[in-house]
Amino acid sequence: MKNIGNQTTISEVSTLLVLRHLTNSVGIVQSVNPFGNLIDVKPDCRKVDTVMRIDSSAGSFMDFYADFYHQLKNPAQYSFFKVREYEAQETAKGLQEYIDGSSEVEKQDLKEFEVSIEVVDAIRNKKYAERECSVVENDFNSRSSVISHSSHYRYQIQDVPWETMAEIGLDREKLESIGALESLLKGYKTPMLIPILLSDGDSVSIFDVRLQLRLDDRGEVVIRIHRVLEKPDFKGEFMGHEFTKEDELNLLKSGNMGRVVGLVDPWTDEVIPSLLSMDRLTNELIPLRMEFVRIPAVICGVILNLEQVKILRDGKPLFIENMLSKKRTLFSASVQFNTDKQWIEFLFKKNLKGFEGGVVRRNFEREVPTVFREKYLRKWQMDKLRAGETAYINGLANKNGKKYQGYLSFDWRMEKIEFSFKNPKKK
Repeated sequence: MKNIGNQTTISEVSTLLVLRHLTNSVGIVQSVNPFGNLIDVKPDCRKVDTVMRIDSSAGSFMDFYADFYHQLKNPAQYSFFKVREYEAQETAKGLQEYIDGSSEVEKQDLKEFEVSIEVVDAIRNKKYAERECSVVENDFNSRSSVISHSSHYRYQIQDVPWETMAEIGLDREKLESIGALESLLKGYKTPMLIPILLSDGDSVSIFDVRLQLRLDDRGEVVIRIHRVLEKPDFKGEFMGHEFTKEDELNLLKSGNMGRVVGLVDPWTDEVIPSLLSMDRLTNELIPLRMEFVRIPAVICGVILNLEQVKILRDGKPLFIENMLSKKRTLFSASVQFNTDKQWIEFLFKKNLKGFEGGVVRRNFEREVPTVFREKYLRKWQMDKLRAGETAYINGLANKNGKKYQGYLSFDWRMEKIEFSFKNPKKK
């Protein structure tokens, strides 16, 4: 085992061993369930091939470990050790033998090999302070742009259930071309709505959805489908919470409710302080318990004071001046914690919903479609359309099978793609 200060620079697959302090038992980490409970397997268990697989490079591992650690409900109950995946079983067995045969004083020697969350957080905060801001002020493509805080891949290409993907009309090439595959491998939702095929037994229909990879109860990677919903029923309860008019307006305007509330855990009936946001593409309500809310020490070169950190941790928006963009220019904007992204996002005015006659307009975020005339658009084409530019397209076919090509543009007022055989930007 290696401590965090002596990690190898060679990119290899690692995993985590866990020592449970209450039982002095050693396991191999599998996942963290939605309620913050650790799931691990014994080293001689048949499910050992479903354990976490982590990129060992220093930066990726630290980003992964910080995200993982802060999801745990009671992290102080555990000690974690980073080991190479292929050595995990034997190392876990050896560690268990050491624990069983050691005194309490001798067990303290293991501190040298633990992955220290204090060290990891200190290194990451220093990295945030030194690196350039990852948000560009004039990013037209941004839907309340989020500060990129993780570069690791939670899943590998071979982990994706490609047979299930094929059943809904997708493959690796399509996901790569529209820029969705990387988000899936990182464990995030796809950044755009994707049309997929769903069958109800009698017929097949096309639905726009966001996709996400997740581990099921058996430790297998499955596809989670997030369908577009109608506006939430703010007159009813959500996990025991009754919405105020201000809650409703905040969620519809910025996507974030803006305050800490007690939500009832459906499994334990425990009332848990949480923040709440709305997925701006699917209208799902996304709760996040407060122990998972992490506020960065530095945002685009600006070091936050304790008062500013508290404002963001309470779910409220915070206006920050003189931040440094990627283009090395100063800008000011409001930021707020978003539970869907589980990170701080920017609230540029163009991304927020406006009011007309006191009535909130719906669908304040419109996404450029990923498909035009049964042909998947490539990421660079969608980027051009989002930026208000024209994009060349070929390989289209009419009903007789004859191929043709032309130019696309996106009409934001009509919310649809327009086609022209000639480039409308040229005279």
